[in-house]
Amino acid sequence: MADDRRALLITGCSSGIGLEAARMLAARGWRVFATCRKPEDCARLSAEGLESFPLDLASEDSVAAGAEEALRRCDGRLDGLFNNGAFAVPGAIEDVPRAAMRAIFETNLFGQLDLTNRVLPAMRARGAGRIVMNSSVLGVVAAPWRGAYVATKFALEGLTDTLRLELAGSGVEICLIEPGPIATAFRRNAIPHFEAHIDWRGSPHADAYQQTLMPRLYQPAAKKDRFELPPAAVVEKLIHALESPRPATRYPVTVPARTAGALRRLLPTRLLDRVLRGR
Repeated sequence: MADDRRALLITGCSSGIGLEAARMLAARGWRVFATCRKPEDCARLSAEGLESFPLDLASEDSVAAGAEEALRRCDGRLDGLFNNGAFAVPGAIEDVPRAAMRAIFETNLFGQLDLTNRVLPAMRARGAGRIVMNSSVLGVVAAPWRGAYVATKFALEGLTDTLRLELAGSGVEICLIEPGPIATAFRRNAIPHFEAHIDWRGSPHADAYQQTLMPRLYQPAAKKDRFELPPAAVVEKLIHALESPRPATRYPVTVPARTAGALRRLLPTRLLDRVLRGR
């Protein structure tokens, strides 16, 4: 018997927003393909009852195989794609080597574009589909120590805006979600990338690393960010983007994300710089 549930492909489901999205959308009756980079994470999700298979955004072969598997399982009737997988390389821009920038763009931008382009023909053929990109408040405004991640998210915003213009009238809707502080392991997951790429001891910012960045990375926060929300807050926006007859083009999540766009539009650049530096 054919499975007539709406089908949704999600990347980056090992934890955080992706995992919460897979669980919540499955509970709403969607057929969710909850992909992860590591096979052991896929096995864990499968044991939980989710449909899971590997998809590593950094690997062109893995993206191709993952897209093919998703389309095969739903007979080409893929209703949604949530491009969620991403990581950060914390550090001052002048300390980020070319290899680190190449690696983060492969996952945060090139892999997402590749996957999108591989499922778009099936959506175009049906004249329907939703593609939702998980951006960030850091795709709207910059922040110190996050330059590599900021660069990928600024690029993702521009790419998504262009796709939306080009796909007008196709029946395929393109949306951006722009989270601010969300309670996930994202910061902890950035540590291996920081340690692999950033020579902070040889940096002109070495003192600032010790005083500012290292405590944020390695030490539990003394108190919870008052603006921080759980991953479910992002998924609520995702549900609207996937299910509403008229989805929004952008969904800011948290007070900082909603504020960032207004500040970007209203403040002169020098004044905005002072705000973003915290003084």
